[in-house]
Amino acid sequence: MRRHHDMGGLDAGPVEQSEHDYTPWEKRVDAILRLLGGKERQLLTLDEHRRVMEDLGPGAYDELSYYERWISSISTILIERGIITIDELGRRMEDVKARWGEHTQ
Repeated sequence: MRRHHDMGGLDAGPVEQSEHDYTPWEKRVDAILRLLGGKERQLLTLDEHRRVMEDLGPGAYDELSYYERWISSISTILIERGIITIDELGRRMEDVKARWGEHTQ
């Protein structure tokens, strides 16, 4: 059975191949993945990263951007491995929201 993200052999239209300027948060996500997956830490593997992204349901997979899928995968793997808890992640996200709100007022 074909998974939702598996487009191999299907007519999906042209692939956008133009480069774009990466936003600061996209660059950070890329750096996080490289740091966590590097030989020094080995806190995740690219196979795990791919598995988690492929396990996203059709709604999430289609609605999230490329780097949003990446950060979702990284977060899930860190939780699966017990490196962070869901509560810790939630608290940190609230901290970021609070800081963001301070800068936008």
